[in-house]
Amino acid sequence: MARIAILSPVAWRTPPRQYGAWETVAGNVAEGLAARGWDVTLFATGDSQTHAHLHSVVEHGYEEDPAADPKVSEYLHISEVFEHAAEFDLIHSHYDFMALTYSRLVKTPVLTTIHGFSSPRIMPVYEKYRNGNFVSISNSDRAPGLNYLATVYNGIDLSLYPFQAEAGDDLIFLGRIHPDKGVHLAIEVAQRSGLPLIIAGIIQDDAYFREQVEPSLSDRIRYIGAVDIAGKNELFARARALLHLNTIPERFGLVLAEASAAGVPVIAMDLGSCREVIDGGVTGFLVKDVTEAVQALERLCELDREACRCRVERHFSVEMMVRGYEAVYARILEGNE
Repeated sequence: MARIAILSPVAWRTPPRQYGAWETVAGNVAEGLAARGWDVTLFATGDSQTHAHLHSVVEHGYEEDPAADPKVSEYLHISEVFEHAAEFDLIHSHYDFMALTYSRLVKTPVLTTIHGFSSPRIMPVYEKYRNGNFVSISNSDRAPGLNYLATVYNGIDLSLYPFQAEAGDDLIFLGRIHPDKGVHLAIEVAQRSGLPLIIAGIIQDDAYFREQVEPSLSDRIRYIGAVDIAGKNELFARARALLHLNTIPERFGLVLAEASAAGVPVIAMDLGSCREVIDGGVTGFLVKDVTEAVQALERLCELDREACRCRVERHFSVEMMVRGYEAVYARILEGNE
């Protein structure tokens, strides 16, 4: 069996305690491969938890360690996997554009899962390494000219999200408190519908929170901070629907799959990958604005919560993700022989 190195980010622990989508996916890949008998080493923070071999030079995520310098942590970490490259048959990077800059310095092939393009300013790196091996996490989130080998949807551990057969009364928002995620639009939907809204997530834009979120908070619209998996499940148990009114094209939307796994329908903006994750009219509704989102609330009774769960089982489980990556690994390893 081939020896695989999984390079996870070190902003947070793998898997993260609360926020950390990239760490979640990297950890799920490592766990899924290990369960299927692969020889896997996870390069992550020292406090990470995995059934794979764990290799670390950074003890704690730099977002959780006030004494850490993010760039020092990142480059100590990234360089470590490439200094050990000869010990592996493949390096699978979840570390954005930075790890690409090492990829031509080693003989071991490198596969990069692109979790999103954070800014046009990073694109020169992707252009330089455009002939590398890339996987997209949705068909919609691709840049022209890159050597994509496949789209492999992110997979979640379904055992962590028990099915909630009965709908609750609340609207919920789970995600970064940032204009891109449309928290202000979720608030407007709650105000116009008269339904209670619970907002959970890390604050990534302080000014946005102060100016567009905090003034609307009340007994009916509450912000509860970041939550862990148990906290998510508490929200899913009381959820009527998840509001995901993103203002920019979604790259994948891990929370869409998590909510669906729990049987919670999603009302999402029809931007980017949302139509790949959500089956409109079956597991949720795809909308173009707040008015359509409010109207969609009246149609939630048309949806079958079991269908939400079944869609995740068919398309967004760890098992389905790992099978997708196994096929990509086979192409790379056969071509490297």
